[in-house]
Amino acid sequence: MINFYRGSSRVDEAMDLYQQAANKFKMAKKWSSAGHAFTELAALHGKAGSRLDAATNFVEAGNCYKKTDPNESVNCLLKAIEIYTDMGKFTMAAKHHQSIAEIYETEVADIEKAIQHFEQASDYFRGEENNSSANKCLLKVAMFAAQMENYEKAIQIYEQVC
Repeated sequence: MINFYRGSSRVDEAMDLYQQAANKFKMAKKWSSAGHAFTELAALHGKAGSRLDAATNFVEAGNCYKKTDPNESVNCLLKAIEIYTDMGKFTMAAKHHQSIAEIYETEVADIEKAIQHFEQASDYFRGEENNSSANKCLLKVAMFAAQMENYEKAIQIYEQVC
């Protein structure tokens, strides 16, 4: 029993150190280093069984990586989404799908993936009775459909929303 306590204490100490490092890297605007520290902290929280803290730190990592590495940002946000959906927190998952869609729209220029994530966000928002946010995401899909000259899909979405 003593070894377990010591092990737990070391994990707690490691988590504290990663948290401090992540915050200091953020303050110094060393975004990749901050993202890495938050990712490590998230992994430790996951191993310790604190899924909500793990998800929160994956989101923090994603926010840091967004400034330097959009693809790594997406990876971190997807890890957070997986945890949130497993926990039944679909509004949080929807918000992060929307963030991913915006990254694909503005940073990566992958419209197909942006559409996919806006549609997933809309589904989750609608499932949580947040029709306003769901419609906002669908309107982005309609805009992309019109840009891609898929007018039938764009019209169908506009009719559904309006």
